[in-house]
Amino acid sequence: MGERLSRARVQAFIGRDEELELFARALDGDVRAPFAFYVCGPGGIGKSTLLRRLADHARTAGRLLVELDGRFVSRDPADFEHAAGPFLDVPGTVLFVDSFDHCQWLESWLWHHFLPRAADGTLVVLAGRRAPQPQWTADPAWSRLLHVTELEPFSAEQALSLLVAAEIRPELRDRVLRFAGGNPLALSLAAAAGSAGCAREEIWAPSADVLRTLLAGLIGEVPTASHRRALEVAAQAHTTSEELLAGVLPGEDAHLLFSWLRDLPFMESTHRGLHPHDAARETLAADLRWRAPNAFEAIRRRLADEYLRLLREAPEERVWTVTDELFYLFREGETLSRLRTWSREDEMHDRPLRPEDLDVVLRMAEETEGPASAELVRYWARRQPQAFSVYRLVSTGRIAAFTARLVLPSPPDPEDLATDPVVAAAWRYTDATAPVSPGEHIGISRFSVYPERYQVPSRVIDLSSSRAQAEAARARGRAFGFAVFQDAETWAERVRGTLCDTGARPRVGEHSYGLFGVDWREVPVERWLFHFISAPDAPVPAAPSAVSRTAFDQAVREALAHWRDPGAFAACVLMRTRLAADLAEPVEELRALLRRAVDDLAGDPRGVRAREALTAGYFSGVPTQEGAARRLGLPYGTYRRHLRQGLDLLCEALWQQELQGPRQALPSTSRPARTGGGRLSFADGP
Repeated sequence: MGERLSRARVQAFIGRDEELELFARALDGDVRAPFAFYVCGPGGIGKSTLLRRLADHARTAGRLLVELDGRFVSRDPADFEHAAGPFLDVPGTVLFVDSFDHCQWLESWLWHHFLPRAADGTLVVLAGRRAPQPQWTADPAWSRLLHVTELEPFSAEQALSLLVAAEIRPELRDRVLRFAGGNPLALSLAAAAGSAGCAREEIWAPSADVLRTLLAGLIGEVPTASHRRALEVAAQAHTTSEELLAGVLPGEDAHLLFSWLRDLPFMESTHRGLHPHDAARETLAADLRWRAPNAFEAIRRRLADEYLRLLREAPEERVWTVTDELFYLFREGETLSRLRTWSREDEMHDRPLRPEDLDVVLRMAEETEGPASAELVRYWARRQPQAFSVYRLVSTGRIAAFTARLVLPSPPDPEDLATDPVVAAAWRYTDATAPVSPGEHIGISRFSVYPERYQVPSRVIDLSSSRAQAEAARARGRAFGFAVFQDAETWAERVRGTLCDTGARPRVGEHSYGLFGVDWREVPVERWLFHFISAPDAPVPAAPSAVSRTAFDQAVREALAHWRDPGAFAACVLMRTRLAADLAEPVEELRALLRRAVDDLAGDPRGVRAREALTAGYFSGVPTQEGAARRLGLPYGTYRRHLRQGLDLLCEALWQQELQGPRQALPSTSRPARTGGGRLSFADGP
């Protein structure tokens, strides 16, 4: 049976060629090969699978094996030495220690006292989530004897070959690959789950069993509820900084939580903060969405609110990435999935156009759009050089693309109108629909040239759009925003619901271009943003709220706490929101609205117990939450869970009414949670 298992492992094994080849040399007695192998990496990356494969290889070579699991090693070094005895006495023995991170306290003793006494021809293989202490890799004596391997996720080709071998249907593979992120454990579990249970062919989602196994394998033990909340923030945020944690989790020790996150083996550090490996991110997010959908939406709302604050208040040099972070939260929405990629492949950074870049930019324009367009690039580079961004590959520094975002004041310059047909078409459209007043201006994302991926969703368009949206957010007097695309029909579908197709198709050289725009004077920017990041059927708010979403939720909680005292209630922040606007008797009517909103929660099956908890806790006169739990005959922890869910549902329902206006009906609590709040101005392209 052991031989059959070994053959099956060989057939199913993928990649890790370098590690196998180096270990084979060590088994053959190559004096230049290492004596000690240390394999590290996050949970599910394939450490144990590699160890089993190496053990099969050593067994086939006739070696005696000693296999230990760090999870079951005692704290007494004598016990370890007893279990690994043959390694010290029998030449040629190979010692394997898996899950070494569970007995990491043995590390110094191992290097100083145990391994130097190994018998002739022995080898040792250790595997754990953490890398070895740096003094061992820096020690001249050990540097030639120790080989450290940090396992990487599977490449796209390796991951795809695993799914093909598992007979996952072709139309499901992209979704599975996105969820697994090259993580072998996630891929293997997805392959084992197979294609079953999919209601629609284009959707694959991990089952609860898969999520439970992945959480245990990838994440491991989480010390406290605060640590888990920090993990859940990191799972949704594109990158997580200590400042972001402090903003989203007020009252928590953000420094402590960030330090813990940074030390997790599946976290990667960048100049913008931390982000988890793809499999860990997808697993945490999917588990929270399945386990606690209201908490999932609450975290997303808090993150969105923090990004809105940063967009308004952050220094100029930091603001350009905020829209990327905000839109990443809603990346699965229909609109954003049509427009953005969030790919980390071919990562680029943008820089202002320099004089020495102009020849490269002109050549790109001529190759993709023709000589007439290149001449317009030359014209605008002379008129508005600050409008141009040049995109360089991070890996090589090569210029790969450029864009230009023009700012054109009213009245328009006759030379601009005579020179550029696209700009002339934009001004004709504004004159015909809503003329731009003196002192106002329009913005046009005039050029977007990435020869390798010309005018299709790409990292270049992601970055350029984010910068344009941030510029629009902070601009004063912007009347219109426009985006220009050559494939007008395709882009008309992509921007549907966010930008208006003007119908203009100006011609430059051999090509015609579509012109798409938005009138910021007609559509308040908050309404546009709310519609952009929400589902297509989301109601568009009539006007922005006077408070942020986080402040609004706090105001609802404050009002509930003072509901039985009309005098204290009159001083609450909620009295200064749009909910209380135009009420004849603001205190009494707003108190009645709160009570009615709580009662309405019972119209949703999720809200029945939530309504009971809110009623007992705030309206019944019971002085403590413990007393409210006793009144309902519930354990205190169960009561608190129902109360938290009730607060989430109530705040969401009231926030929708805050956005819609005080005379609108409360939305049904069965609607998915929406996000909004804050002052913001965005456009995809303009």
